[in-house]
Amino acid sequence: MSNSSSITEFLLLAFTDTRELQLLHFWLFLGIYLAALLGNGLIITAIACDHHLHTPMYFFLLNLSLLDLGTISTTVPKAMANLIWDTRTISYGGCAVQVFFFYFLMSAEYSLLTVMSYDRYVAICQPLHYGTLLGSRACVHMAAAAWGTGFLNAVLHTANTFSIPLCQGNALDQFFCELPQILKLSCSGSDYLREVGLLILSCFLVFGCFIFIVLSYVQIFRAVLRIPSEQGRHKAFSMCLPHLAVVSLFISTAIFAHLKPPSISSPSLDLVVAVLYSVVPPALNPLIYSMRNQELKDALRTLI
Repeated sequence: MSNSSSITEFLLLAFTDTRELQLLHFWLFLGIYLAALLGNGLIITAIACDHHLHTPMYFFLLNLSLLDLGTISTTVPKAMANLIWDTRTISYGGCAVQVFFFYFLMSAEYSLLTVMSYDRYVAICQPLHYGTLLGSRACVHMAAAAWGTGFLNAVLHTANTFSIPLCQGNALDQFFCELPQILKLSCSGSDYLREVGLLILSCFLVFGCFIFIVLSYVQIFRAVLRIPSEQGRHKAFSMCLPHLAVVSLFISTAIFAHLKPPSISSPSLDLVVAVLYSVVPPALNPLIYSMRNQELKDALRTLI
């Protein structure tokens, strides 16, 4: 029985076998990647350079942009290289690195979105205590906790997954190294069950964060609807809707990717869904946050 130590590389799922379509996909990915770099880079620079934006909300947004840059840079450059060189391979070590950074950054981003929902809750529901509950030290601690949670989650999953014997070949039905696809190659056993257990534990933690976000927004909307002035309600919604849109995009695409019924699963559908949850959000998030945020738009105009 072969195991993971005998595998030196994995074969990733090809987007297409037609050369013209490969080049089309390359240019499409390049456009999305450059848009993500430009959008997130501008937000990071604007927040860092404009002292008016040195507040908890923008501090967390800066961290979100850093995570988005890291997430899209983990998967897209390798996909573009494979498209331009007409290859499907990724080394065993490269796959392990990609799994680690992808789950590190995605887990940290989800944790940070949970923290950002708490920031919006305090700003709307307890404005008099905002400075106390979200001082600079508290913000740094919460951001560090989000990054640390992602790091711990990635270490556990990466170390456990790449210790599992693999005996089902080396072809992955995805354009990057994704844990469920690697587990399909495993020889079922105690190591496999241990990783499945870790994935179930991660799902419970994700669900807990999701419940926290939902309860936060229930309280936020109740507080907003009690605001007497229309201008006040509009300002409150403008503060919350971008975050809610980002959370909805992130959660809906990730849930569909991992919990869709097997009856509708296919390599092409898995490929499209993976692009939706791993590539599209980092490119769209800067647009979502800047559309309704006048302070950020003014800072970006000044910067440009």
